[in-house]
Order: sequence, then structure tokens, then C-alpha cells
Amino acid sequence: MLTIIHGNDIVTSRKFFFQEKQRFPDVTLMHEDEVNLTILTQVLEGGGLFEDSKTLFIEQFLSQRRKSSEKEFVITYLAKQAKTHTIFLWEGKELERAVFSPFKDANVKLYKLPSTLFAFLDAIKPGNGKLLIQLFHSCIETAEAEMIFFMLVRQFRLLLAVVDKVSNKNEETITEIIRLAPWQKSKLQNQAKLFQPPTLIDLYNMLFQIETRYKTGTLSSSLVAEIDFFLINV
Repeated sequence: MLTIIHGNDIVTSRKFFFQEKQRFPDVTLMHEDEVNLTILTQVLEGGGLFEDSKTLFIEQFLSQRRKSSEKEFVITYLAKQAKTHTIFLWEGKELERAVFSPFKDANVKLYKLPSTLFAFLDAIKPGNGKLLIQLFHSCIETAEAEMIFFMLVRQFRLLLAVVDKVSNKNEETITEIIRLAPWQKSKLQNQAKLFQPPTLIDLYNMLFQIETRYKTGTLSSSLVAEIDFFLINV
């Protein structure tokens, strides 16, 4: 059986990926740069006579850029081996529909961020704390607080980047800005103009402190409560 896990809600999809990994006592986990026909053959076809069925977890292979012929051979091999083995493919973004055509019998699981999350991010502006908290709590009904926090940090990083680009006339400072469509950049620039640059920096530093305490397990309250307090100060 082959299961493909993808979508922009990487926190929830990642959680499912590792929950499935814990269900199997003996698994092989591979990252995209480790995947080739030689290694796959050793993993799936090697071993003893009584170990026919294997379980394989692969990260970020389908979205990786590599020589098309080599990738096509691997995809064909995985589709064939999925009839005997259990294979999970995890991708950290939403894949195009054409990607699934070689995997006709695959179980495809899509994890998408709720539309309310983007309404929440668009509503970020000074003095809008009450509405932001309402939108935030609407978001956590369908998305993990960790994912919302990640997107909140990303939004402020993008806002700081477009301010730097406009004020200093330099190249885009981060890859994410380069990948944005013109209308997305314009939208961010208009949102950034609502803040004084020092305020944006202060708010970003607040988020950085929350992130540090969260990762080190030193938050004095829950992540949801910390985000609530942050939004009041926007």
C-alpha cells in the first residue's frame, strides 16, 4: 500500500506521518537525497526469506528537483513495490494533481490550512487586537496552534522583508519574497505601511522570545495564551 501525505498544513500532516511511523515496529526512514534505485532495492528486496513485507517512510521525494529520467524510474519502482510493501511519502506542500497519475491505487491525504487563517493574517494591523483574538480562536478550531504560530512568525518576517526592500531599494532579502506574486508583495507592502518599522521589529522580537521559550519548554503559560497576549499588543 502506498500513502501520499501532502498539503500546506505541515504541522498536522507531519504529526500523522510520525503517528503512522510509530505503528510499525521496524521501519526505514529516508530523506529525499537518499532515494535512488540501488538503495531502494536493498531496503525493499534485501533481507531474509520470511521478511517479505517492509515498511518505508520517505520525506520530500516527489517535490524534489532532480533528473527527470532518474526520478521517473524511482516513481515507477515505488508504485510497483507498493503492491507488496507499505510505503508512506510525505511532502511539505500541496502537490499538483498530475503528480499522482503514476500512483493509481495510492491513498492520498491532503492537509490544507483553513481559509480563516489567511483572514487572520490579513487582519494584522495596529489596534486590531480584539478582532485578531477572535479570528485566532476561530483558527484553532481546525488547525494546530503550532501551525498558526509558525504562520504568524512568517507573516511578520515577510512584513519586515518588504519594508527593508522598499526603504533600502535592495534585492529581496529572503527567498519567500522572491517567490511571491506581484499582488502578494503589494498586499504585504500595504499592510507593512500600517506599522512604524521599529514597531514591526519589536513585535517580531516578541514572537522570537515566545518561540525560544516554547522550544525550550520554559513558557509560563500555554502557547495559545502567549499568542493571545501577543495579539493584544499588536
